[in-house]
Amino acid sequence: MAYELNGKTIETNENGYLLDHNEWNEELAQVIANEEGLGELTEKHWDIINYLRDEYINNASNQPNERTILKAMGEKWGAKIGQKDTFSLFPKMPSKQGGKVAGLPESRRKGGY
Repeated sequence: MAYELNGKTIETNENGYLLDHNEWNEELAQVIANEEGLGELTEKHWDIINYLRDEYINNASNQPNERTILKAMGEKWGAKIGQKDTFSLFPKMPSKQGGKVAGLPESRRKGGY
């Protein structure tokens, strides 16, 4: 599988995760989101995407689990949030589907907690 963007082919693994996270950009994120059926990315989508990318790039390739994402977004959004809030944005699991849209490698972790 691969994504086509502006005449460039961006390679992925068999599940649609980028092989090189450095090829990612915001325009590609929207292409991936459309493929995933997420529609137009909102500010809250971007908060999670940017958080996941920051953790991966600046924290030794860390890929946070669902509980860690909830805590970080609760702090960012200034509210107590639950899984429903993040799963409404990324229904196929925020850490995995969000990571895919963020252009990160496929996580091999099993659970969210």
